[in-house]
Amino acid sequence: MQKYGLIGYPLRHSFSIGYFNEKFKSENIDAEYVNFEIPSINDFMEVIEENPNLCGLNVTIPYKEQVIPFLDELDKDTAKIGAVNVIKIIRQPKGKVKLIGYNSDIIGFTQSIEPLLQPHHKKALILGTGGASKAIYRGLANLAPLKLSTTDLRTWASKAYSYHAQRKMTNFSLMKN
Repeated sequence: MQKYGLIGYPLRHSFSIGYFNEKFKSENIDAEYVNFEIPSINDFMEVIEENPNLCGLNVTIPYKEQVIPFLDELDKDTAKIGAVNVIKIIRQPKGKVKLIGYNSDIIGFTQSIEPLLQPHHKKALILGTGGASKAIYRGLANLAPLKLSTTDLRTWASKAYSYHAQRKMTNFSLMKN
């Protein structure tokens, strides 16, 4: 049986285990999904070593950036984003393991926004500066010659009701939170 899972800490908020196990069952896929709640990123390789059937992992907070030094390779966009949320595990001869990091947020966002982009979309404001915001920034940069701006959500929210902030918001034809 193949095994997939999620690393992060804490994981009690995650719905992934139920979702993926139900999906595997309904699709007749011989696989299971397991949560690996690791209190330190230094426990990551232990998860890989102790689970020989593990084929892939999702990554959540706080390890999306911290896991990168443990990986052998990142795809091009993920390297630019600097945040990983999917790891492909390739088992090689003689017990060697190859770990490849991806960021699925860029794929999901790009595929959902691309059909909506119009020529009048010249500037985009991205509210937030975390891993998902970085993926959105990279996705927009790949798709269109837009002028991109980001802002920390807390800073923006604290100024959102000021006249200056409201005027600045009207300068953007595309905003994403």
